[in-house]
Amino acid sequence: MTVRMATVADTDAVYELMCQLEDTRFDRLTFCKRFAWQLARQPFFAFVLEEDDVVGIVNVRVERQLHHEHPVAEICELVVDKGYRGGGRGTLLLERAIACAREQGCEVIEVTSNAARLGAHRFYENHGMKRTHAKFMMGL
Repeated sequence: MTVRMATVADTDAVYELMCQLEDTRFDRLTFCKRFAWQLARQPFFAFVLEEDDVVGIVNVRVERQLHHEHPVAEICELVVDKGYRGGGRGTLLLERAIACAREQGCEVIEVTSNAARLGAHRFYENHGMKRTHAKFMMGL
């Protein structure tokens, strides 16, 4: 298993992983444009887990916030293909995200996880993350 920076060549695999994560089918052309735009810009860092094919991704955003002295890293998405879960694959992606945050001088790494994803909550807590905030959303 190898964790490496994502490239545009990974678009199809990442598209499938994001559709799996959200249990939906995104508009492929719009997704491809979004992914290419994001790959071309910091503060985004996308890493894929590759075995024979891409089987997982972690997407990290690094930004400065007024209420933190140093940059903050946020895991925007972390998903391993359903057929490949277990065996430490998610841990490898999380560890790469943490390493990226440290490389960027971040003081904290955070993640927001859907309230229904109890397995993901256990995963993050088992890796030392703490529940400290509530997130509020409004559709527009």
